[in-house]
Amino acid sequence: MATAISGGARIRTNIPAENAYNALLAANQNIALRQLRLSTGKRINSAADDLAGYITSKALGARNGALKAALNSVGDANTVSSISQDALDNISNLLTQIKDAAATASSGALGTDEKVALAKGAYRLAQQVQFVVDSTVFGGKQLLQGTFSGNWTIGYFANNTLLTIGIDLTTGNADFNISSNNADLRATATGNFAGVSGLNLTSLNSISESDLGIFSSTNIASTLTSLASAVDNVNKIASYLGGVQTRLNSQEDLLKSQITNYDAAISRLVDADVATEQMQLIQSQFLQQASLISLAQANQNPSSFLQLFR
Repeated sequence: MATAISGGARIRTNIPAENAYNALLAANQNIALRQLRLSTGKRINSAADDLAGYITSKALGARNGALKAALNSVGDANTVSSISQDALDNISNLLTQIKDAAATASSGALGTDEKVALAKGAYRLAQQVQFVVDSTVFGGKQLLQGTFSGNWTIGYFANNTLLTIGIDLTTGNADFNISSNNADLRATATGNFAGVSGLNLTSLNSISESDLGIFSSTNIASTLTSLASAVDNVNKIASYLGGVQTRLNSQEDLLKSQITNYDAAISRLVDADVATEQMQLIQSQFLQQASLISLAQANQNPSSFLQLFR
């Protein structure tokens, strides 16, 4: 703290000039600080500016970076869910068309040739089901061949332990709510397509004039029942993914809100208040000018005592 010491009539030391000089240095230092903050937009440019604020802001920044990574992970999981769900909708539509063909074949008004034609057309749809299963891929992994499962990081505990969400599309996933727990969607699967025991879509190709097989009058009712169950089971898998997607959408909204809140907290600690800094800069500039004038006057004081020697 500066003290107003005059130094009396001494000319070897000029205490008022030293005080004015120290005030000038303080004003210059404060001007430099305000100009730094205004030019960078930051109140904290180094740990020396605010020790506690520096540590807190760095911790918040690290947490925020992790949340942004989790947001990207949620997006990937959502993509997997959406791709799989769209494929399942396509398969459901194809199965419905196969079921409609079987229902048409059950009519007694149709001859053998018509029923064979319907079966061959239905088999082409079954081949398309297999194509959909084979071409549903993400990240180099098959999603619908009954072996895919994955976990995505969607958040973190305070100690940085991972919070994850899983997508399980393996054939034995009990969450599908399929009685047989074997949701094999491959059309080439023999005897258990989409968890329906005895349903074999490849048998559509073996229907002929001499053997109507699953389109025969004795088997058509069972075929229709099995196809209806297959459609229902495919929809159950899609419903499972819909539930996962609902969670992911909720988590995405939460992460976006948390990231915004962390950004606000970091800004409150680190960013400079431009209005306040500008006001302090002008105040320091006035003090600088006053210190210069005072220093000039103080430097003139010792010369007044030279008059005693005249």
